[in-house]
Amino acid sequence: MKELFLLRGVPGAGKSTLAKSLGGMHIESDKYFMDGDEYKFDPSKLKDAHAWCQNAVRVWAKNSVEKIVVSNTFTQEWEIDYYFELAKEHGYRVYSLIVENRHGNKDIHNVPEEKLLQMKQRFEIKL
Repeated sequence: MKELFLLRGVPGAGKSTLAKSLGGMHIESDKYFMDGDEYKFDPSKLKDAHAWCQNAVRVWAKNSVEKIVVSNTFTQEWEIDYYFELAKEHGYRVYSLIVENRHGNKDIHNVPEEKLLQMKQRFEIKL
């Protein structure tokens, strides 16, 4: 069975760590900003980063990759709609997992506290 895992949570929650433990093909928008081993975030390119991420998943889905793992913040429902549509189109079972930061981890990208608070406040959960 083909599976698509969507890992949601604020920066520092452990999405990337969990994604690596799940195996399969893993992508996240943060990888777009990597220059070698250095993370160079540019907020003006965030839309491009998400398009890049979506495109990679689309290619993998078209090639019937068995397990795809996407780890992004996905704080609002509309941000994951694309992936649900893609999964339906290509016959994937979707798992949407919220990764909570209950271990007190600090994010590695130095997201300002006020931005983290904004993300937490707009986090939507569909029950």
